[in-house]
Amino acid sequence: MDKFTPFTSIVAPLDRSNVDTDAIIPKQFLKSIKRSGFGPNLFDEWRYLDRGEPDADCSGRPINPDFVLNEARYRDAQILLTRENFGCGSSREHAPWALADYGIRVILAPSFADIFFNNCFKNGILPIVLEDKEIDDIFSKTAGEGVLEIAVDLPGQQLKLSTGESIGFAVDPFRKHCLLEGLDDIGLTLQHAERIREFEAQRRAAEPWVF
Repeated sequence: MDKFTPFTSIVAPLDRSNVDTDAIIPKQFLKSIKRSGFGPNLFDEWRYLDRGEPDADCSGRPINPDFVLNEARYRDAQILLTRENFGCGSSREHAPWALADYGIRVILAPSFADIFFNNCFKNGILPIVLEDKEIDDIFSKTAGEGVLEIAVDLPGQQLKLSTGESIGFAVDPFRKHCLLEGLDDIGLTLQHAERIREFEAQRRAAEPWVF
């Protein structure tokens, strides 16, 4: 997992509540257990006008011109702004895989489904919970023909809007550390690789029949 570094991005406003994981990545794409390759099928049923199939080329598919990520100004957005209970539904980890593969690094919402929230941190995505009025205010700033940019400062736990305002946010210290150091569950385990090898050697010597 890559280290989470400060960055600035356009905000893509997805003004929907209760976006479930089947909307984020539909069930037919769950056959693969690789973390990569899901980006083209993120929000598949909303982005395209036909049904997507696993391993199909998406470049020639008819797109839905009314879906936010299909607007030219939002196609490179790394920040997703949405409403309450984002990531509800099944616990599929493919949902954050798809978001990360597409390029989303931060999600702003008033609330998240618990399992999805936890899975985001394990896949390098920062889910930020803000007050309803703060979310409403950011949505209002995305209205119109222009775009809103936000600089994300995880070490300082600040969002700096291109309109001049700053918003602080809370994040668990351990999860913050893992994001900044690029540590998923495997990375955390490998920090103790030498101690694991020592234990295995000791056990092999004491109980060789096990091996």
